[in-house]
Order: sequence, then C-alpha cells, then structure tokens
Amino acid sequence: MSTQQTAPRDDTLWRRIVRELADDLAVDAQARDRAGKPPGDEVGRLQEAGLPAFLTAADPDPALGGGGHGADLRTACSAVRELSAADSSVGELLAHHYALSWTSRFLAPPSALTGSAGPAGRPGETFPRLDARTAAEGWLLAGSTDPTPPAGSPGLALTLTRADRGGWLLDGRRAFDSAVTVADRLVVAARPAGTGDLVVVLVDPARPGVFTEPAADRVGQRLAGAGTVVFEHVPVPRSRVLGILPADEHAVAPFTTLAPLVLRLLLVHVALGIAEGALAEARDVNRTAPPPEPVPRASTPAQDQPVDPYLLLSYGELATAAHTAAAVAERAADALAGGLRAGWTLGFEERADLAVLVAAAETVTGRAAVQLTTRILELVEGAPPAAPGAGGGGPGFDRFWRNARALTARTRPAHRLRDIGDHYLHNGHTRLARSA
Repeated sequence: MSTQQTAPRDDTLWRRIVRELADDLAVDAQARDRAGKPPGDEVGRLQEAGLPAFLTAADPDPALGGGGHGADLRTACSAVRELSAADSSVGELLAHHYALSWTSRFLAPPSALTGSAGPAGRPGETFPRLDARTAAEGWLLAGSTDPTPPAGSPGLALTLTRADRGGWLLDGRRAFDSAVTVADRLVVAARPAGTGDLVVVLVDPARPGVFTEPAADRVGQRLAGAGTVVFEHVPVPRSRVLGILPADEHAVAPFTTLAPLVLRLLLVHVALGIAEGALAEARDVNRTAPPPEPVPRASTPAQDQPVDPYLLLSYGELATAAHTAAAVAERAADALAGGLRAGWTLGFEERADLAVLVAAAETVTGRAAVQLTTRILELVEGAPPAAPGAGGGGPGFDRFWRNARALTARTRPAHRLRDIGDHYLHNGHTRLARSA
C-alpha cells in the first residue's frame, strides 16, 4: 500500500489538507460504513495527503531519503480528531500508525538483549529511527507492543525462538485493532522462550508465513481494518529488532512507558471526534426540520418562529458535554506533549501525573461519546435528510453510536477511576508511576 509522499510542513497548509480530507471522507462515510470493505481506498487517501508521515521529525537522517512535518503530539491529536468527526475508522487506523511510528524512540536498544550498553549509557536504536524510515518509505504501520492480548481473545500470543546469525523465528496468532490487511509493516511484541522480556520487531506482512484474517461482522469501526494475524516460522533478522521491554518494570525508563499513554490519548481524540461529528451532523438535520406548528395569530415575524424548547435544552446539554470532554482531552494532550519533550529525563512521579490526566480524558470522553451519540439518535428520529439523497436522518446516525460503542468497549472506566482515586489519595505513589 505504500506510496512515496512528503508530509505537509506549513501549519496553515496541513490544517487545510486535514480539513479537505475530512470533507472528502464525510461525503461517502455512510455508504462506505455499510459496505464494510477493507480500508484500501481510505489508506490511499491518507497517503496521498501525506498524513502518515505527520509526526516524523522535519529533518531526519538525509540517508533515509524522506522527511516529515515535524508536528508535535497536540497537532497529531487535532488531525486525528478532525478526521474522526468525518470517519472514525480512518481516525483510528491513523492513531495506531502514529503511536507505532514512535516505537524505536521509546524502546531500549536491541543490544540490551546481550547485556551491552546503549550509546551514552541510555537507550538508543540500532535500527534506523522507525518514524523517519516510515516517512521515507511511505509505510502505514499496524500492530501492537502491548503484551496483553485483547479482551475475549484467549490463546492469542506471539513467541520468538533463536535462529541463525542472531535472528529470530516468530510464531503465534494475535488480534489487532486496525489495518491488518492494508499495513505495509507490522510492529509486534513477542516473548523469547525462557525469558520474560518482550522483544519488539518489525515484520513485512508480505513475507511467507504471515497470514491475515480480517474481522467480520463488527458492530462498529468497520473500516478500521481490524483482524487477526498468524505468524508461522517467520524469520526476523537482527536488523529488524526495534528494541526490548524488560520484564522487570523497575528497569523500564518512565519515558518508555509513555508509549501506551500516547496511543490511549490518540484514541481519546478519535472518541472526541465521533461525538463532535455526530453533534454537527445532527445540528444540520434539525436545522432543516420543519418547526412545530405555530399558535394561530395575526402575524408571526420570522424571528418569532416557534422553537421546541426541549430541542434547545437537549442541544445545550450535548454541546456542553462535548466542550467538557474537549477541555479534558486538550489538557491531557498539552501535558503529554510536555512529557515527550522531557524525554529520558522524565521522572516516575511526572509519569504518574500524566497517566492520571490521560485516564481522566479517557473516562470523560468515552462516556460523553456514548451518551451523546445515544441521545442524538432520539433527536434525529423521523427528521428529514440534511441534504438531497442523504437518506433519512435517523438511520444514518446509527454509525456514530456503533462506532462509539465499539471504540470505548475496549476500556474499563471503573479501573481508570480507581487508578485516579488511588493516585489522589496516595500522592502519586502507585503503579501509575510505571505502567498503567
């Protein structure tokens, strides 16, 4: 699926590109959702716009032959949020790609497997930095570095065994949430036999021994490209080892543990985009709906046309919920962007504070997305279409509700709230300082 492209560099330019792509996706979002095909066309639109290279540093190694926009996390979150308002499946696969593209920055070097030190006594990379290489090659990434299989997927795990010349053989099955059939490279984590460490590797899905099984009959996020990948004795040369995650969490640098927080925050902005997209489309539908019958009187000026007070109250509540979720998500994005800038100097307590903000954003935004999309189904029921040929108001809005439910079902709000409460009561001395 890869095509060579250059990411937009000027801030004004990228905002226009993202907006135009979102408008393009919105035109046929409902039809594509119903068709439920693999997201090959959607990925092509993303790559044509240059967005997969968006988080890459603006001046990577010239030897890699490419460059990125050099955007920070807040800018990437904004792009994911705007695209998700039009098509949250596209927003999700881009969110996973962005998070995975930073993998080699977060991890300890492969040399740690043999006990040798990284450069300057801290983690580094022997593989060329993944985000720069991804931008140069025009790759779309999929996969996961989370060692825990998705809920409801027992027996899905990956293992590595030693091969010749310091390489590995990868075996097993694993479910992934996006782009399994359209990704150019897979980033996966597996445990070597006899060790608790996780080795993170880069795999070409076109190699022999790699088989993909697209997920069928998904309730929501149908175009995200979720599915299961099977690996059968897939050779992984030493040059494709991105790094390791030690089994001992006390040996993991706080900066390394920001990786899952980055992904979770990007997915928060997918949920926020769903809520805002549903609200905007519902507003357009209700604006074109005929007003309630007026009470007969001599004359009724246009500005005095009756308005349903229940409708006004409902939209006031929904808009307030969306504003609240946006404020919490933006605060978390600002803080996490600062944590990324701190790099390897980030401390455990600072990491805990960031985890709390991301957990709060996850909880508030997830609840708002589900409640808002549910309420909107009631408000647009029976309303005429917002535009000719768009179909009825109600039937087209179920995709927002389905997408919000599918996306938020993977999180456990009660667990997040307990983590937040534990952090508040114990002044940050919790597991949030390391891994949650």
